Amino acid sequence: MEHQFAPSGMKVEEAEKVSAMLQTRLADLIDLSLTLKHIHWNVNGVGFMAVHELMDQQTGQVRDLVDEVAERITTLGGIAAGLTQQVSDFRTADADYSLGRAPVMAHLGALDKVYERVIAGHRDATYEVVDLDSVSEDLLIGQTAKLDLYHWFVRAHLEDTAGHLPTSDAQDELEAAVAAAQSPGLEAMEANNLEKESVSVN
Repeated sequence: MEHQFAPSGMKVEEAEKVSAMLQTRLADLIDLSLTLKHIHWNVNGVGFMAVHELMDQQTGQVRDLVDEVAERITTLGGIAAGLTQQVSDFRTADADYSLGRAPVMAHLGALDKVYERVIAGHRDATYEVVDLDSVSEDLLIGQTAKLDLYHWFVRAHLEDTAGHLPTSDAQDELEAAVAAAQSPGLEAMEANNLEKESVSVN
C-alpha cells in the first residue's frame, strides 16, 4: 500500500523506502521478543533462575524497541505490520526458533545466533537509510547499541575465562546450542574461576 503522505522535508517515495526497511526490522524485533519469552518459559537446568529472569527482562526491553520502530513507520505514513502472518512474511529468519524445552547453555547458545542475525540486520538497515532519513538512522543506531548490550549479557554466560565463545564456529542455532551445551557448565566454570582466584590471592 502506497503512502499518502511523508514527514515534512521528505519525499513520499523516500518515506516508502525507509518504511519498507523498517518493516523488516519490526518483524525481526517482534520475532526476537517472542523467542525471548519462549526461552523464559522453557529453559531449565543449572542457572535456571538467573536466565529465566534475564529473558523476561530482555523481552520487555525488546518490546520497547518494537514500539519505537512501529511508531516510526506510521510517522513516515506507512502501516506497521505486526500481525502473525505479517511477521512471518517479513522477518529474516527462515523458520521459528529451533529449541523447545532445553538446558540453560543450549538456549543461550542458540540465542547467541538469533542476536547475531537481528543485530546484523539493524546495522545493514542503518547503512541503507543514511542518505534517506537521518531520524530513522538515529533510531536504528540507538537500538543497535541496546541490542549489542543485551547480546553481551547472553554471551557473558557463554564465554570462558579467556573470552572464547563455544558458538563462534556454529553455522546455525542448533549447532550453536550443541556447542554451548558441550562446553563447561556454569557450575564447572564458577568452580574454575574460584580456583584461579584462590591461586592468585595466595
